[in-house]
Amino acid sequence: MKNQQISKILYDIQKLLEINSTPFKPSAYKKAAKSIENLKTDIEEIYKEKGLKGLEEIPGVGKSIAGKIKEYFKKGKIKYYEELKEKTAIRAIITHYFETKDVSLKELKSNAKKRKIVYSRFTKPALQLLELAGSLEKAKEAIDKVASWAKSRNLDYAIETVFKKWLELDRLKPKEIVKKPFYHGDPMVWSQTKRKWYVVTESNEWLEFAGKKSEIEWRIIK
Repeated sequence: MKNQQISKILYDIQKLLEINSTPFKPSAYKKAAKSIENLKTDIEEIYKEKGLKGLEEIPGVGKSIAGKIKEYFKKGKIKYYEELKEKTAIRAIITHYFETKDVSLKELKSNAKKRKIVYSRFTKPALQLLELAGSLEKAKEAIDKVASWAKSRNLDYAIETVFKKWLELDRLKPKEIVKKPFYHGDPMVWSQTKRKWYVVTESNEWLEFAGKKSEIEWRIIK
């Protein structure tokens, strides 16, 4: 079924239009994407059976969006989408970078307007990353890898960090999360020979754990 592919493209268009601050259109694409995402019938079969008219019968899919879906089925891509990605690539990279730092597009725009974030500071490295990666998708993937690696180590990162780590991107892995058991604040150890848990007190005594498993607190050790 092509439903997920089509809905993803429409969601992407919605996001790019929002980045460009285009009024009204984003909500139309979002509505169409959600409707297609929830379809139980393959949208390609609808098009084959009923053509453009069948696409327009899908709730939320108007004539313009139906035409773009038809174009995708005939050519494997949508010219409007490709042009929008090219036009919005720099802003999209900057937006994605901030989203990995849990700053939403709305917050980014607000902070840029208030000069809390100097937006122009990020345009040059975003352009350099786009040229290095070759596409918006690959640039975003590279940011994701660096963000995941850095966050797992409590490290800060910038778009420039991606340049520095470019040759080792495939080797960058998030730090393994280690969880250790505690009982009432005291660490616990597992005895493989006795097949029992023990609580280690401050005086280094090993007391056999007689509580319930639900009472064990698992803490992330960084």
